Amino acid sequence: MRPAPLPAITMPAKAALTRASGAVAVLAAALALAACSPVVDVTAAQDAANPACAPMMVALPDAIGDAGLRKTNSQATAAWGDPSQVILRCGVNVPGPTTDRCVSVNGVDWVIREGDAAWTLTTFGRVPATEILLTKDQETVSSATVLADLSAAVAKIPATGNCVGQEDLQNLPSTR
Repeated sequence: MRPAPLPAITMPAKAALTRASGAVAVLAAALALAACSPVVDVTAAQDAANPACAPMMVALPDAIGDAGLRKTNSQATAAWGDPSQVILRCGVNVPGPTTDRCVSVNGVDWVIREGDAAWTLTTFGRVPATEILLTKDQETVSSATVLADLSAAVAKIPATGNCVGQEDLQNLPSTR
């Protein structure tokens, strides 16, 4: 006696099985990735809810150098690398006049402050301001790469001013 033949799988049934197995594979991959790379705990800036941050946040790159973008737990924040090598926060206090070093990269001015464990780079002449924290570890991505890779996104916040150097101050009119 022969076993009864299995019913033929029709095209709609095959498509449904393919979609279901694809969805299971995507879910499994997402869970595996989530387990490998936990959410980065970043404190939101005081003005993180500023709507001007949104265009920049959606334009951020998926990677800076070899450091991939990771999920964070706060609004208007981003992190790259595992462990985090670069942290970005939009909505920080706008820096006023300063004697700290200021550099311009692709049309975006940055005030640079070197700390013991990290560098802080803050946009100058943009409201709200954006802050980047870079670890000083030798194996991290360079500050030049970070600023070059982020400049297009940061430029989504319009410039309202720019850095001036000592040579710019020499040409000011006198007050006499």
